[in-house]
Amino acid sequence: MLIAKTRWDVKRPDENIVTHLVEQSHMDPLIAKLLVHRGVRTVEEANAFLYPLKQPFHDPFLLDGMERAIERIQRAIQHGEHILVYGDYDADGVSSTTVMVSALKEAGAIVDFYIPNRFTEGYGPNENAFRWAKEQGFSLIITVDNGIAAVKEVALANELGMDVIITDHHEVGPALPEAYEIIHPKKPGSTYPFRELAGVGVAFKVAHALLGDVPRHFLDVVAIGTIADLVSLTGENRLLVAQGLEQLRNTKRIGLRALCKQCGIEAKEINEQTVGFVIAPRMNAVGRLGEATPAVRLLMTEKEEEAQRLAKEMDDLNRERQQLVAKIAEEAAQIVNEQFPPSENKVLVIAKEGWNPGVIGIVASRLVEQFYRPTIVLSIDSEKGIAKGSARSIHGFDMFSSLSTCRDILPHFGGHPMAAGMTLSVDHIDELRQRLNALADDMLTADDFTPITPIDAVCSVSDLTLSVAEQLEKFAPFGVDNAKPLFLMENVSVETIRRIGADQSHLKAVFAQNGAAIDSVGFGFGYLCDEIAPDAKVSVVGELMVNEWNNLRKPQLMIFDVAVHECQLFDIRGMRDVRPLIASLPKDKRMLIMFREGTADALGLEAYKEEIYYTASVEEASRLCLDNRYVVLLDMPTSLEIIKMLLRSSLPARIYALFYQRETHFFRTLPTRDHFKWFYAFLRKKGVFNLAKYGGELARARGWTEETVRFMAKVFLELEFITQQDGVVSLVPQPAKRDLSESPTYRFKQAQFELENLFLYSTYEQLKRCLFEMKGSQTYEEANV
Repeated sequence: MLIAKTRWDVKRPDENIVTHLVEQSHMDPLIAKLLVHRGVRTVEEANAFLYPLKQPFHDPFLLDGMERAIERIQRAIQHGEHILVYGDYDADGVSSTTVMVSALKEAGAIVDFYIPNRFTEGYGPNENAFRWAKEQGFSLIITVDNGIAAVKEVALANELGMDVIITDHHEVGPALPEAYEIIHPKKPGSTYPFRELAGVGVAFKVAHALLGDVPRHFLDVVAIGTIADLVSLTGENRLLVAQGLEQLRNTKRIGLRALCKQCGIEAKEINEQTVGFVIAPRMNAVGRLGEATPAVRLLMTEKEEEAQRLAKEMDDLNRERQQLVAKIAEEAAQIVNEQFPPSENKVLVIAKEGWNPGVIGIVASRLVEQFYRPTIVLSIDSEKGIAKGSARSIHGFDMFSSLSTCRDILPHFGGHPMAAGMTLSVDHIDELRQRLNALADDMLTADDFTPITPIDAVCSVSDLTLSVAEQLEKFAPFGVDNAKPLFLMENVSVETIRRIGADQSHLKAVFAQNGAAIDSVGFGFGYLCDEIAPDAKVSVVGELMVNEWNNLRKPQLMIFDVAVHECQLFDIRGMRDVRPLIASLPKDKRMLIMFREGTADALGLEAYKEEIYYTASVEEASRLCLDNRYVVLLDMPTSLEIIKMLLRSSLPARIYALFYQRETHFFRTLPTRDHFKWFYAFLRKKGVFNLAKYGGELARARGWTEETVRFMAKVFLELEFITQQDGVVSLVPQPAKRDLSESPTYRFKQAQFELENLFLYSTYEQLKRCLFEMKGSQTYEEANV
């Protein structure tokens, strides 16, 4: 048995819709299932999903308040008013700022931008910044990627005689700011067809409305912000990113070209992963460690020298950010383990003075990955007596909703169900932890603390063809709500399996089923080579992709999870040192069973004596329960009945068969009746025979071992066929007829011979059949599959 690392949630499509799509479009049934999972119901919707580059955007004026906001912006342009774009310091905020400022400039506005400092001002509008804006002569402020929670700040702007237009996408609170206008797809009463735009998506809609035509030259920046902010990559976001990636591959922005060159990126190879793991982190790094303004400058610069300088600065800052994250994450994990163990805390709230507030969101994500608990990481400013924090959540725990119940101790917070930011008094940290844990007690069950893997389809190996893998490429761009499809293959054979990589931590395997096979790779799964028995039937979850090597294209499975639902037998007979294996087995799972005295000492298991079950009788075996244990059978049982009793009602998760023999048996084969017949005839002819002196000579002459001769003599002695004195045997005249089985020595040897044949000299297949037939073909089903 091998327990899956995650809970497998197999999606079940509406088979009627699947059949309709297959019949109408002649697509592969597997592709049809995947489309249905993504909300597709008709052939027209399927084409819209598969060909996003050809799809139109929604009319921006469908956003509530857009017409009035554009009228105000145009009036400001006509009258020469100074407009301030108030942005944010993350990649979405930087992208939003760039799009809005660029659009306003193209429309002829007098415009500048302002991005608050993460460390001195925090997220969103603040009164000091608005007062500064008034002093500088700005009469219209347009927020991008923030502002929906700025009730007090907007009220101040109104008092100062400035108009504020809010463009945002964060969760809407109970009270809206009294802004001139609010452009927000989730604003109460909004009927906009798509609610999940990123901040840059909202800014793009304003730019579209302001300029009249779709400003496609902004799409490269829009793609960066949308991917970076981890919003749903469905609906209009899918169009923005798909078309934006096309624009990004051919970008004319000097700064982006310089950044790609600095990072060693080929423009033609840019995809959503490139943006998410290379470009966006560098955009974010600037605002995490200092002022975010250089990131905007990079996106807008028209000077080659400046572009190269900024690109290098951002790359250097990202390296510094990575080192800082690693250090803080290590400290935070230590605090969790020592002060707030996950066994006692369903929500982790970790705080320390001096942590960089700019990276604690990443640290929170790391802790969620490590402990799988909703997590808040706080940086304490002891001088001000406040703590700034970032939150990351897990499936089943709405972080924004939960924090909303703590508004009385959270003067400033905002975010989404899965992520949030906040500021609170240091005095309220413990109370926040207690409140959130109380909420989690009501909301979460034990299962919720095991990550979920959503599986798109159960299929056979033969279903995962090159054609299907190629069609899956049309499902890109992948991201939130449009993850790369995961497939489950059940009860497949392991044709080959081996470790790969410099440190042997990765896995390469071939899985086979009904004559079909597929190459598979698992990064970080090298340990499975020791966890999967040779003939095990495994269930594998993986992502299908095209592997191209030397112009040969073939399907390949990227392994995500593996399970074995049956008891597994591991043949370790002949292993010289079993201690490393025992040490590698989880202590709460392993069960060491010894049948004969002295075995533990012989195997050097002094350190494990307290957990060894000495089982010398059927009665002792009857008291053991092997359910779901990793059982190590250290030595040979003294009888078959003991093994049968051990396996009487259940099979363990695994059996490791060592069957150590402290003393090898006298011979590999039991003497036959012909052996005994010849030896008896020999003694009758001799009458008297000095066994001690001539036994070895006799054995060599017959091609036997000396032990064989001594064994037969002992059997004859017990049957009273001979007498023995001082090593000399004499034949008893006219002994009573008796069968060999009446000899205790013969019976014991025969039993041991049968046990050896069963447990020591059998093949792997024979041993497994022997052990498992004692119980029957019991298998285990995953409770969460």
